[in-house]
Amino acid sequence: MAASLEEDDDILKNDYYALLNVAKDASLEEINNAFRHLSKIYHPDKHVDPIKKRKAEEVFNNLRKAHDVLRDKYKRTVYDMYGEKGLETGDMEVIARTKTPQEIIAEYERIQKEKEERRLQQRTNPRGTISMGINATELFDNDYEDEDIDYQTSRSVEISSMSIAQTVECPLTLKDTVVLGGNLDTRNGIGQGMFSVMWRRLVSDKGWAELDFHFGSAVGLGITGFRQLTQRCYIRCGARADLTQFGYRPSATIMLAYQFDRNIQGRLTYNLGRPSSIVTNVVYSSEVSNASSSIQLGVKASFFSLSYTRTFMEHDTKVRGAFRIGTLGSMVECGVEKKVTDFSHIGGTLTVGIPQGVHLKLKMLRGQQTFFFPIYLSEGVSPSAILYGAVVPLVSYFVVKKLIINPILQQQKQKELEKQKEEYAEKMAQKKSEAEKAVELMRETYERSMEIEEKKLGLVIIKALYGKLQNSDDGEVLDHHCVDVTIPIQALVKDSKLILPETTSKSGLPGFYDPFIGEEKKLYIRYKFRGRLHQVFLTDTEPIRIPQKKHQMPDEHHQASPPASTTASRAS
Repeated sequence: MAASLEEDDDILKNDYYALLNVAKDASLEEINNAFRHLSKIYHPDKHVDPIKKRKAEEVFNNLRKAHDVLRDKYKRTVYDMYGEKGLETGDMEVIARTKTPQEIIAEYERIQKEKEERRLQQRTNPRGTISMGINATELFDNDYEDEDIDYQTSRSVEISSMSIAQTVECPLTLKDTVVLGGNLDTRNGIGQGMFSVMWRRLVSDKGWAELDFHFGSAVGLGITGFRQLTQRCYIRCGARADLTQFGYRPSATIMLAYQFDRNIQGRLTYNLGRPSSIVTNVVYSSEVSNASSSIQLGVKASFFSLSYTRTFMEHDTKVRGAFRIGTLGSMVECGVEKKVTDFSHIGGTLTVGIPQGVHLKLKMLRGQQTFFFPIYLSEGVSPSAILYGAVVPLVSYFVVKKLIINPILQQQKQKELEKQKEEYAEKMAQKKSEAEKAVELMRETYERSMEIEEKKLGLVIIKALYGKLQNSDDGEVLDHHCVDVTIPIQALVKDSKLILPETTSKSGLPGFYDPFIGEEKKLYIRYKFRGRLHQVFLTDTEPIRIPQKKHQMPDEHHQASPPASTTASRAS
C-alpha cells in the first residue's frame, strides 16, 4: 500500500537495513559481511579519479553510519524501536555502555514520557455540541378538517429548541485530568444553563475514578468508578445527587460486563433511582458489524430492542437499523453515516414510532464539534412525512456531494500534493543525487558481474525498473515513470543469486531513490538464467530471492509482454 504524505519525514530517512541489504533480524556477521562487500565498491581508496573519490566519500559515509549503528547492540536497539529520530533527539547520552537494551528502552521511554507530560500541559482538547430542534409537523399534519373552514390554513416551520454545550480538558499529569464544561438550553421559550467541573484520576492500569460537580439551573454532585476485575470482566459504579426545583433526586448505577469471546460482550445494568430499572445487553462487535440486543424491566417502562450496524469500509459508510417494542410504545429506526473527509462526517436517522410519530435527526461532525438537527415531522405515522424524511436528505446529499463537495476536495487534494512535493523537493533532489553517485561508482562492479555471470550462464539482469509501472500498447513496460535500477540490481548479484530482504521501502537500497513520494510503487525485474528469460513484479516491501522457476517466461513470443495478470498498476 502506498505510504501517505504525512509519513514523508520517515520515508526520506535512511533505512539502514535496506542500505546494507540485510534483513532486520540479520546477525552481526551478516551485517559485517554486507558492509565489507559494499566497501569494495564505495570505499574512497578504491577510486583514483578525484571526482569519483569525492562521490565515494559521500556514499561511504552513509554506509559507515548504518554499519556503526547496526553493529552496536545499544544503538541498534534504539534504532529498531524509534528509527533515526531516536538517534537524533539528543537523548543518546542515555546510552551508557554498561546498560542492557532493556534499560536503554526504559530510559528512553522515561525521557519521552517527560516530553509527553510537557505536551499535555499545552493541550485543551475542546469539544462542542450545538443542537437545534425544528418542529415541522404543520407541513404534514392537518389539524383543520372542519368543513366549515373556507380558508387555507398557514403551514410553517419553527425552531422549538436550541442548546449549546462546550467542554475543555485541562490535563494536569498523565494520570489526572480536569474537564470544564457548560451548556445553555432553551425549549419553547424556557431557558436554563449549567456549569460543570469534573476531575478524572487514573488510579491504576486496571481502574479509574471521576468526581463531577455542576451548578446552575440545578445543583448536583456525582462520583463514578471503573475497575477491571479479571481479564474478561469489569464493573462500573456511579452515584449522584441532584437538587432541582422539583426537589432532591438521588440516583445510582451499577454495571457489570463480561467479555465472552473476542466479539461478544454481555452487560447487566441496575439503575437505582426514580424510577428504577434493570437492563440486560448482549453486544456483538467486529470490524465491519455491530449488533446489540437489550431488555429493560422497569417500574415505569419495560422494552425489548434490537439494533444492527454495518460498516462498509471501502465507502467509509455506516448503515444502521433498529427497532424497539415496549410498554410505552414501539418504534423503527434506520440511519446512515458517511465520512466526507478525514475530519468530517455527516449522518441522518429516520425514526417512526407510536406514539412518538415521525422524527428525522441530521448530524454533522467536524473535528471535535458536533451539530445536531432533530426535526419533528409528524405527530402520527404519516406516509408523506416518512417519504420526505427518507428521500429528501439522500437526494440533497448526492446533489451537494456531486456539485460542491467533490470538486472542492479534489482541488484541495491536488493543491496539498503539489505543496508537499515542493516542500520535499530539496530532500528528494538530494536522495536522487546520492543514488546517481552510487550508480556511477558501482558501474565497474556491474560490468564485472555481468561478464562473470554471462560466461557461466548465470544470473544476468536485463532490465530492472522501480516506480509507477506502466505498459505500452504492445505490453512493454515503459520506463518514463520509473527509475532504471538495472545497474544497482546486477551489482547486488552474488554467485548467481539475488536476495532482497523485506524492507520498509526499496527506495533505501543502494542506487535507489523514491521518484514518487506518497504513491504506490513496484519493482520489475527481467533477467536471464541459464539462457532462459524470466521476469517478476514485486511490491515495495516484498522480499525476493531469484532465480526462481516460477518466474520463467512461457516462450520467446511473449518475451516482451508481461502477463496481463501481473501487470503493474498504470500510472495516472
